[in-house]
Amino acid sequence: MTDKRKDPHPHEHYDPAAYVAQMDDLERRSGSSARLFDVRRIIGGLFVVYGVIVTIAGITASEADLEKAEGININLWTGLGMLALGVFFLLWLRLSPAVPPPAAPESGGPDPDHPATGPEADGPKT
Repeated sequence: MTDKRKDPHPHEHYDPAAYVAQMDDLERRSGSSARLFDVRRIIGGLFVVYGVIVTIAGITASEADLEKAEGININLWTGLGMLALGVFFLLWLRLSPAVPPPAAPESGGPDPDHPATGPEADGPKT
């Protein structure tokens, strides 16, 4: 005996409200992903981390290290510059957060920002 139970079709119980809610949730998550992986966050974070490391190396530099660089503490100045650049990127991110791209228009009508081209742009043929 085999069980010939038919599985319901995925669209059999279609609920438009659930579909709209699901799309809103996906758009919200997409926007948060865009903000999370903003390149300014990655670049700024890396510059801050490397800047701290190089600044510490500059602070702890020996006289022999300074003598090799003709008296200029290159690690200290480079580390401070990296810190400043990293902080700049993070401030830029904070003051001007990434905005997710706008959602596609829901109406079936023409999009005023992107006019139709080709045969359909001429309108219906009579």
